[in-house]
Amino acid sequence: MDFQYKDFYRIDDLIRIMHILRAPDGCPWDRVQTHESIRQNFIEETYEAIEAIDKGDSPLLKEELGDVLMQVIFHSIMEEEEGRFDFDDVCNDVCQKLIIRHPHVFGIIEADTPDEVLKNWDAIKMQTKSQESVADSVDDVARSLPALMRAQKVQKRSAKSGMDFKDAADAASKVPEEQKELFSAIEGGDQDKIEEELGDLLFSVVNVARFAGVDAERALYRSTDKFAKRFRAVEELAKERGIDMKSAPTSLIDSLWEEVK
Repeated sequence: MDFQYKDFYRIDDLIRIMHILRAPDGCPWDRVQTHESIRQNFIEETYEAIEAIDKGDSPLLKEELGDVLMQVIFHSIMEEEEGRFDFDDVCNDVCQKLIIRHPHVFGIIEADTPDEVLKNWDAIKMQTKSQESVADSVDDVARSLPALMRAQKVQKRSAKSGMDFKDAADAASKVPEEQKELFSAIEGGDQDKIEEELGDLLFSVVNVARFAGVDAERALYRSTDKFAKRFRAVEELAKERGIDMKSAPTSLIDSLWEEVK
C-alpha cells in the first residue's frame, strides 16, 4: 500500500486515506457505502458536533468536527468516482459563494451592521438561486430539517412578503384557536385530522417563539432536558419512600413532581 505514516496529518492526507478505504483492496465496509447508506451517519455526526458545542467541550468538538469533515470527504469521493465533482470543486464552490455573498468585504457594497449584511446576503442568495418570489425562497427551505427548525425558517422567510402577525401577542392569540380545533379532532377520533390539527397547533406555537426571539428547537430541547432531570429526581424520591410509581395514584406522583421542582 502506497501510504506514508506521519506524526501530523493534514487535509490532503485525510482525502488520501478515504481514497485508500474506497479502493478495491481497501475496507470492505467503506467500499460498499453510498450516499443513502451513510445519510444517517452524516446527521448523527453533525448532532454530535452540536452536542460538543453545547457542552463547551473543545477536545470533543475537535473530534466531532473531524467526523463531520470525514463525512464531507466521503460523499465528495463518491461523486468523484462517478466523474461529477471532487472535494476541490466543493471547496471552490463554497469559496465562490462566500466571495459573492460578502460584497461589503470583497466588493464595493457598504454594510456596516449585521442586519445590513443579512439583508444583502438574502438579496444575493435569491439572485444566485434564481428565486423570483418569496414563495420560491420558502420552497427552498430544506425539508430534511428538524420540523421545528424548518417551521421557524419557513415562517421567517414568508414574513418577508408582508403576510405576518403584528407581534408576539398577536401570534399567541392564534394558539387557543388551534388548541380548540385539536380537541375537536380528538373528540371526532379521526387520526389524520388529529395529526393535522396538532401540526397546526405546533406551527402556531413556533410563530410565538419567532416573535419572542426564541429558537423553538432549542427551547424544546431545553424543556426536554429539564423534564428528564426532574423525572429522574421523582423516580429516585419515589424509590426512597417505597412508592411504586406504576400503581401510585396520580395525585401522589403530582405531589412528588411539585416537590422536586
